[in-house]
Amino acid sequence: MSETAKTATREHHPATTPKAGVPGTPSESRRNEKVGQVVSTKMQKTIVVEVEMRKAHAKYKRIVRSSRKFYAHDEQNTARVGDMVRIRETRPLSKLKRWNLEEIVRRSALAQVEETAAAAE
Repeated sequence: MSETAKTATREHHPATTPKAGVPGTPSESRRNEKVGQVVSTKMQKTIVVEVEMRKAHAKYKRIVRSSRKFYAHDEQNTARVGDMVRIRETRPLSKLKRWNLEEIVRRSALAQVEETAAAAE
């Protein structure tokens, strides 16, 4: 088989073509993502996000709720307390911060009231 024929078959082989939505391709990141509620914004460029996990008990099969807090980097300080946010795993940014704010999924009602009051003044 000639060298050009080898490269031609390799280019059109389905295993070598990148697919959208498959981990390992540039379009899909393999970093972990979590969705949680912002519980604190008292630090500069840092938010504390509480993620609630629901898991069945190993023996009794009852749904058990457990929560964990994550420190996430918020570059523009856009998140407010009560917002639902999506955070993505990143390199260590400080002693406790290993997450980055990806997007604000839903604004809290309290944050919306504060924004309207600020706009009225």
